[in-house]
Amino acid sequence: MTDIDKDILPAFAGKRALILGGLGFLGSSLALRLAGAGAKVMAVDAMIDEYGGNLFNIEPARDAIQVNFCDIRDASAMEWLVRDQDYVFHSAGQVCHLKSLSDPYPDVDINIRGTVVVMEALRKVNPRAKVVKLGSRGQYGPVLTLPAGEDVVPRPKGIYEISLLAAEHIIQSYLSAHSIPCVLTRLTNIYGPRAQMRHNRFCVANWFMRLALEKEPISVFGDGLIKRDFLYVDDCVDALLALAVHPEAAGGVYNIGHDRPSHFRELAETIARVEPGASWRYTPFSAERKAQEPGDFYSDITKIRTLTGWQPRVDLEEGVRRTLDYYRQHKARYW
Repeated sequence: MTDIDKDILPAFAGKRALILGGLGFLGSSLALRLAGAGAKVMAVDAMIDEYGGNLFNIEPARDAIQVNFCDIRDASAMEWLVRDQDYVFHSAGQVCHLKSLSDPYPDVDINIRGTVVVMEALRKVNPRAKVVKLGSRGQYGPVLTLPAGEDVVPRPKGIYEISLLAAEHIIQSYLSAHSIPCVLTRLTNIYGPRAQMRHNRFCVANWFMRLALEKEPISVFGDGLIKRDFLYVDDCVDALLALAVHPEAAGGVYNIGHDRPSHFRELAETIARVEPGASWRYTPFSAERKAQEPGDFYSDITKIRTLTGWQPRVDLEEGVRRTLDYYRQHKARYW
C-alpha cells in the first residue's frame, strides 16, 4: 500500500497548485494537505451561497494558502490564475443533484461552460499544467453489475450528472487536441470534516451526523438497505494526490471509493452507536428523491489500487467518530 506521507507528499514540495472550489469541502481538504507538503497553494472560490465555501475550512493553514474570490466562468481571471501552475485541481461546480430538477441552468453554465473556460485558459497560457478533475459516481447512473468499473457505459439520470459527464469529455478533448495532461476521477459518497452542514441537499452522511448532534432522529429512506461505498475525506485526498503525481495516470478515468460498501441503515446505526443519544427511523422517499435515486452503487477501485497502491485506510466507524468530533468542536462555524 502507498505511504502517502513518504511516497507522495514530498513530490509537491515547491510546486504550484491551483484549487478551483478551494474553500469547499474537498477543495479545502486538498489545500490543507498540499500546503502541509510545502506546495504553493492558491484556493479559488466564487463563494456561491449554500455551496459550502467557508474560509474557516483553511484556518489551520491560513497564512500558507493564497485565496482568490472569483468564478471559473471569468475567462480573464482564469487566464491569469492558471499561469505558471503545476497542478490544477478542478472541484468547482454546481454540486446539488436535487437543484437541477427545478433549475438546470447552473449545471450547464457552471459545470459545462465553466470547464470550457478553464481549459481554454490552460490552452492559451499553460498547457503543461496537469489537471485533476473531481467528478461523481452519479455519472454512471443506474448500473446492473456491481461493483461498477470504469468500463461501465454511463447512463446518468439527471442534468447534474449529465453536466459532469460532459465536463469530463470536454477535458478529455483538450488532452486529445492540445496535449493538456489530465486525470479524471469519479468520487463516491465522500464525508468528513469541512463539508457544509446548513442543509441536506448534498453529503447525506454528514447530514445524518448533524441530526445526531442535534438529537434529532435520522431519517432513513425506504427500507434503508440501499448500498453506497462511503469514503472518508482524507482517504479521498490521498487518492487524488497519488493520481496527480503518477506519471502513468494522465488520460485515465479512475473510481475513488471504498471497497467495503455499507447500506444507509448501517450508516445510521453506526452514527447512533458513536454519538450518545442519537436515534434513527424509517421514512418514505419524497417524490423528488425517488426520481433521482439510482439504487445500489459501489465502485470497483481495482484500477487506482493497481496503478498507485492506494486503498482506503479509514473504516466507517472511525470516519464517523472523527467527523462528529470535528463538528462538535466547530459547530458554530458550520450550523
